Amino acid sequence: MTQEEKPVRVRFAPSPTGHLHLGSARTALYDYLIARKTGGQFILRIEDTDRKRLVESAEQEIMDNLHWLGMDWDEGPDVGGPCGPYRQSERKQIYQEYGDKLVELGYAYYCFCTPERLAKVREEKQKRKEPPHYDRTCRSISLEEARERIAAGESHVLRFKTPLEGTTVVKDLLRGEITFDNKTLDDYILIKSDGWALYHLAAAVDDHLMEITHVIRSSEWLPTSPLHSLIHQTFGWQEPVWVHLSVLLKPSGKGKMSKREAMELSGEGYSIFIKDMEKLGYLPEALVNWIALMGWSYDDHTEFFTMQDLTGKFSLEKLNPSPAAINFSKLDHFNKLHIKELNDKELATRMQPFFTHAGISADIETLEKIAPIVRERLTTLDDALEMAKFFFESYITYDVERILMEGCTNQETLAIGTQILAALETIQEWNTETLDINMRKLMEEEGKQARQFFSFLREAISGQKVSPPLFESMHILGKPVVLQRLQSALIFIQDNF
Repeated sequence: MTQEEKPVRVRFAPSPTGHLHLGSARTALYDYLIARKTGGQFILRIEDTDRKRLVESAEQEIMDNLHWLGMDWDEGPDVGGPCGPYRQSERKQIYQEYGDKLVELGYAYYCFCTPERLAKVREEKQKRKEPPHYDRTCRSISLEEARERIAAGESHVLRFKTPLEGTTVVKDLLRGEITFDNKTLDDYILIKSDGWALYHLAAAVDDHLMEITHVIRSSEWLPTSPLHSLIHQTFGWQEPVWVHLSVLLKPSGKGKMSKREAMELSGEGYSIFIKDMEKLGYLPEALVNWIALMGWSYDDHTEFFTMQDLTGKFSLEKLNPSPAAINFSKLDHFNKLHIKELNDKELATRMQPFFTHAGISADIETLEKIAPIVRERLTTLDDALEMAKFFFESYITYDVERILMEGCTNQETLAIGTQILAALETIQEWNTETLDINMRKLMEEEGKQARQFFSFLREAISGQKVSPPLFESMHILGKPVVLQRLQSALIFIQDNF
């Protein structure tokens, strides 16, 4: 049995400081897939020790986003589990105890430097073009003196006593062994002056106590990965398998996306935040398919995957550490593919909220009839609104510049329109086939081109230059509605020309 075939325990550990973005969603997805594939456990852990940046609604939003994407978890703050609590804010005392153990073992020390002094140290080091690391002034303070100063109420933090010599080797599943020269590392803060543990200590302690086997995370954690490795080694803990994912680049492929660029995307109908995707008309199935391929591939030709497909085919060994650009055109492509996979009822159900949001009462029965004639034309679900809203409108607003038949005067248009109306009134079997036959016959008799004839008819019944297939639309609308709209169009021409 290979390492990956064994049941894994993985955690997705978001900080509730903002919206869930594509990078974090990808991490969660990979965690979920490998857990499900191996019959292991997928754990949701909320890392909420950054109390200043905490957003009250973020935790629930993250959970809602994950559920929308089709992921559930085996252990977490809402479902419980044997290793709880699953919010780091509820584990403060645990981190303090392990911080104290590090001090006792000689691997951590108390630092009493003021923010002002630390700022001066950083400034001086930057002038000398040195890494802005702490100068280790407090490292030599005896434990006895430190405890006396703490008892006296002096503000302090807890720092890790990084080895000053030698190297630390981090074994990454994607990148192999990465060697760090210890003298280049900082004495990182583990517990802040307010008593809250930072990620470095809290994550290491939790990963150990929760028996995490694989840590899948962003490559931004690579620079501090030797610290996390050293903490595990110091306690004599088994290190998890480290998996640092590829960097996600902005669509141009040049650098990571800034907040300003992320905001600009919304004006183009795109977003990097999961909360926006449903509103923009994307299917969670398409989003999962798209995200999965940002740094992973099954082979050199397969690109369409359902969650079920991914659960069976995903493997950590096929992850690619190379940076991956966010390609929204590819997202549109996958969305079209997954929309085509929906049956009529499913598509109708997915489209309905967009009509409701626009104040249009669109019943499921009619939407089911519309689904087959719009499916091939949809890139996003919200496309259906502009394409098919005319089915549900009581009155059609006509465009003066489009209503006249191309190349015809108002009188000519009225004459042909009146004949169309008369021909439609005589049709007994109101279906796509009979409508097609009768209208094409009349078009030929009038000596008109299809572009002229059908554009006018489309405008008359929909008020739109572009619509779903004409005769299918007329069939769905029904004879009384089509006749009424054609009459209204003729009256509009009479009144405006």
